[in-house]
Amino acid sequence: MTMTAFNITAGFLLDLIFGDPAGFPHPVKFIGKLITILESVLRKMPWEKAAGLLLLVIVASSSYAAAYLAASISPAMEIFIIYTIFAVKSLGDETLKVHGRLAAGDLAGARREISMLVSRDTGEMEGREIARAAVETISENTVDGILSPMFYLFIGGAPLAMLFKAVSTLDSMVGYKNETYINFGMASARADDLMNFIPARIGSFIIIPAAAFFRGMEFRRTLKIMARDRLKHASPNSGHPEAAFAGALGCRLGGPSKYFGMRVDKPYIGDPVIELDKDTIIESLKLMYATSLAGLVAGIIITFTADWIAGGGIH
Repeated sequence: MTMTAFNITAGFLLDLIFGDPAGFPHPVKFIGKLITILESVLRKMPWEKAAGLLLLVIVASSSYAAAYLAASISPAMEIFIIYTIFAVKSLGDETLKVHGRLAAGDLAGARREISMLVSRDTGEMEGREIARAAVETISENTVDGILSPMFYLFIGGAPLAMLFKAVSTLDSMVGYKNETYINFGMASARADDLMNFIPARIGSFIIIPAAAFFRGMEFRRTLKIMARDRLKHASPNSGHPEAAFAGALGCRLGGPSKYFGMRVDKPYIGDPVIELDKDTIIESLKLMYATSLAGLVAGIIITFTADWIAGGGIH
């Protein structure tokens, strides 16, 4: 195994084991603090779009440089950085909390847990709506938090993957289409869309064979729903994994949601073959783990093949 593939695999396994412990000095926390400090300074500029672009450039470049310097210290340090870039276990742990509350019949607790993961109003959600929100979160973050970082790790190592995490963090903090951030956060939101564009499409095709490993997750249905519904999401990227998950699980995502007290009717994605409930969260987590492993294996195979060809394996 090449050193790059070995380090990525080691970092991935560390994330599966340890996740993101409470109080852990995660790089994303430092990126978030940097964004907050820079925003307070750059907001004084008269041109919001230019200030937002400058924010993007400073945060992305400094994150790349910090990861590059840290990774150059030793392979162990690079593995540690890679470990912090993945979000497999944390995604599983946080959504399992939602499942646990629903399983216990604690609707108020489930609403509280899901409110930590989504931006929509959760105060009046029923169990099925909470399950839908959890499945949508898992499907979107299978790309944003796992496959996209993995993609950039394989093509550019820890520095490029950390740059991606910086852009993703910027989007989550300033990439909103409201009065406060519509101009200031425009550059960050578009950069996030651009960086997820290829991984979202590759990732949706990785979901299809991963789904075939689970009973009831039909290969043909997954492909059919993904082809039909992938463009029904407001995001240029989120619809691809959501459609693949909806097809694999046999559930229907999308539909009405409330944001800041206003109802938003999203297009439906998928067909309601099954009723969304707490068990759908578990099935979606199984699919997330299978997709993550499939993506890792695909990356290793491609890396080996590229190294073999570069080394004169084909004459």
